[in-house]
Amino acid sequence: MDLFYRKFGKEGDQPIVVLHGLFGISDNWVTFGKQMASEGFEVFIPDQRNHGRSEHSDDFNYLALTNDLYDFIDFEDLESPILIGHSMGGKVAMRFAVDYPDLVQKLIVVDIAPKIYGARIHHLNIIESMLKIDLEKIKSRAEVEAKLEKRITDRRIRLFILKNLHRTGKEHFEWRLNLEVISNNLDKMFDGIPKESKYSNPTLFIKGGNSDYILPEDHEQIMAHFPKAEIITINDASHWVHADSPEKFFELSRSFLIR
Repeated sequence: MDLFYRKFGKEGDQPIVVLHGLFGISDNWVTFGKQMASEGFEVFIPDQRNHGRSEHSDDFNYLALTNDLYDFIDFEDLESPILIGHSMGGKVAMRFAVDYPDLVQKLIVVDIAPKIYGARIHHLNIIESMLKIDLEKIKSRAEVEAKLEKRITDRRIRLFILKNLHRTGKEHFEWRLNLEVISNNLDKMFDGIPKESKYSNPTLFIKGGNSDYILPEDHEQIMAHFPKAEIITINDASHWVHADSPEKFFELSRSFLIR
C-alpha cells in the first residue's frame, strides 16, 4: 500500500509517526509535526489507506492498517519510532505496539481506549451527510458546507470534513475519502485490541475532558494492556483534543517524549 506522507525535521533524529483518525488527513497534524521537529524529532505523518492522498483499497480493517504501518516503518527504515495516534489512528498505534513491542520506543494514544466500542451515531451521520451530496451539481465549497450544515451543526466538524473535499476541475469536486468502503466497513473500526496483548514501554493516554471515548471504567483495561501508562485529561477539550487545546496537547506530548 503506497501511503502519501508529510515529513518534518532532520534525518537521523528520533522518528515519530503520527496517525490521524477516521475522516482525518495528514494535514490535520502539520502544525504539531513542525513543533515536534523543532524539538529535535523527525516527524512522519502518513495519510492512512482510503484517506487523503493515499491509495484506496476494498480492505479496510485494523489488520490492514497495522500492516500498512509496519510496511511504512520498514520502507522508511525507521529505528525504534515513537507512535502517536488519534482515535482510529490510536487503535492502529496500540495494535502495532502490542504486536511489535520491540519496534516501538514510546506510545501516545489520543482519546481512544483499547476496548470494543458500540456504533457511534455521529460517524454514521457524517458518512450519510457526505454521501447524500451530489458533487456533480456542486459549484463551490460553500455549497457543500451549506448542505452539510443540515445534519452537522458543529461548524468545526464541518470544516474538518471539508478538508477531504478536493477540486478536480474548475467546477468539479470529489471526496478524497473512499466513502463507500469506509461506510461498508465502519463496524470494523469499533474493534478492540486483542485480549492478553501487552506493551510495557512508556505510554501516554491523552483524554478530552468533554469526550466519552475514555471512561473511568476503562482505566483498568488500559493498565492491563499498557502497564506503564499514564492517563491525563485535558479539560474543556472534545474528542479532537489536539485541535481544541493545541498548546496544552503539544506541551504534554513534548514533556512525555523528552524524559
